[in-house]
Amino acid sequence: MRRRVAAVTHVDGTGRLQGMERADNPLCYDLIDAFRRRTGVGVVLNTSFNENEPIVDTPEQAFDCFRRTDMDALCLRRYVLVKSAG
Repeated sequence: MRRRVAAVTHVDGTGRLQGMERADNPLCYDLIDAFRRRTGVGVVLNTSFNENEPIVDTPEQAFDCFRRTDMDALCLRRYVLVKSAG
C-alpha cells in the first residue's frame, strides 16, 4: 500500500495510521468510506490545520484561517465554503 498512499508514508517507511469505527464519528467515517468506494483507497491524510498560529480548534478559527489564506474550500461538518474566483 505504500505506493498507493505515499503521502502518508514517512521517509523511513513508517506511518502514523489511525483507524475508526462508524459509531465513533458517523459523518467522518461515511466521508472516508465514500472516498474508498470512489478510489479504492480507504485512507485519507489528516494534517495540521493552521497558518503560522496554534492549530485551529473552533469553527470560528477555521473560518478565519480560510478567509485570510489561499485555501480554496473549507468543509465544516455538512457545510462546504468555496472562495469565488473574483
